Amino acid sequence: MGLKVGDPINSSIKNFCSEIGTEGPVAVEGGKTRWNLNGFPQKDTRFIKAPEGILSAKPDEMIVTALAGTTVAELHKELGRFGQRTCLPERGGTIGGAIAVGENDISVLGKGRIRDSVLQLRYVSADGKIITSGAPVVKNVSGFNLHKLMVGSFGTLGLFAEVTIRTNPIPTTSRWFTAASKDPQGVLENTYKPSAILWDGETVWVQLEGHKPDVQKQLEKLLSIGNYEEVEGAPGLPRYRWSIAPADALRINRKDTGNFVASIGVGNVWADKPQSRKEIDPAITQITNSLKREFDPNGRLNPGRYA
Repeated sequence: MGLKVGDPINSSIKNFCSEIGTEGPVAVEGGKTRWNLNGFPQKDTRFIKAPEGILSAKPDEMIVTALAGTTVAELHKELGRFGQRTCLPERGGTIGGAIAVGENDISVLGKGRIRDSVLQLRYVSADGKIITSGAPVVKNVSGFNLHKLMVGSFGTLGLFAEVTIRTNPIPTTSRWFTAASKDPQGVLENTYKPSAILWDGETVWVQLEGHKPDVQKQLEKLLSIGNYEEVEGAPGLPRYRWSIAPADALRINRKDTGNFVASIGVGNVWADKPQSRKEIDPAITQITNSLKREFDPNGRLNPGRYA
């Protein structure tokens, strides 16, 4: 299972575990940048802070280990010294918050998904135990790991203390282009390794990254399928995130979402309106409810939130 209990741990994690304890509703409060998602903690919830700090960076191995309360900006500032970054989005929040929400960066096609990039996760369970899942190596063949399950769980299955995550090089060139388009899927199929393709129903934005000559070749291919113009960056994203099947991004109804920006090929949509639970497959809801009962039978972790 790749599950370990009782590994040598940082003293701040032990203190964090003691704060969580074994009784009463409790939740971790980070940067609160995505606080509006998936419900709100109930009124009697006790809020605590996750420990902060970067424990180790191994640029040669392209991995970094940090405490969950560390901000993503702080992590990327440190990794920038080595010309590296992670897949975590920079929205002013913490590492633990980014993993709890599971919201991939808009450049997910280039940076990779959070679930695939988290190598090891230490968290505190509902019964007050420190659990370690995964291994701090890029190649881990131990089978299914609980840390993948924790990504996007909104802290309802465990409260995060420490994470080891893979890094990737900061590209020497990064450029955004835009054009009117009703066929974003065609852009995905006819563009070589874009870092992002965003679409609002009328306009598509494409991010190309890499070495300058490679980006130029990518651009030539892009220009062969549309009248693209260079822009400074991505469009602004609406407030709420939806998770849908990637193919469903082409069938979004503005009556449901309001204005939206979809990440093509990924399944993330940012919309003016929150996603109704009716839009979620009932089978998925049944599975998440079952997991909640297994991991937190008394419902003390982030009560009021749903994964």
